[in-house]
Amino acid sequence: MKKGLVLILALGVFFTANAQQTKIGFTNADYVLSLMPESKVVQSQIEAYEKQFSNSIQQKYQDFQTEVAEYQQNAPTMTEQVRAEKEQELQDLQQSLQKFQQDAEQSILRKQQELYQPLYEKIQNAIDKVAEENGYTHVLRAESLLYIGDEETGDISDMVLRKLGVEPPKASATDE
Repeated sequence: MKKGLVLILALGVFFTANAQQTKIGFTNADYVLSLMPESKVVQSQIEAYEKQFSNSIQQKYQDFQTEVAEYQQNAPTMTEQVRAEKEQELQDLQQSLQKFQQDAEQSILRKQQELYQPLYEKIQNAIDKVAEENGYTHVLRAESLLYIGDEETGDISDMVLRKLGVEPPKASATDE
């Protein structure tokens, strides 16, 4: 019994000593990203990329609508075989349009990842430097925290921004 009590006390002392060395901070990477000047450039590049697809989709949709209208106008005078072939052609055209739209969405997502990846790497490097310089043993994402007790001492978002050369706004979005 005494050995068990001594072991529990020793473990308690060990965990207390380790807990005193732990310093936990948190940051909001999306907040940091939103204030980086590079983010605006990336966003405009993505919008231009999306517009290219949007224009193509819109043109393909208009062509499809023209084909449907033409079919509806001429359907009463078509033979059964010609009508069936035209309906199959319209279904194929519609499926092609849907596939093009899905492929465009995937391409846009890949482009976003490609363009934002270097910015998130830059943010991670700044987080690592801030954590090291300020003695943080753990840095968590603020977006995934359910409870934040002392925001004033744990939020390192503004320090990360400064490390990136960006002056944070006076009323920080993470202070709300």
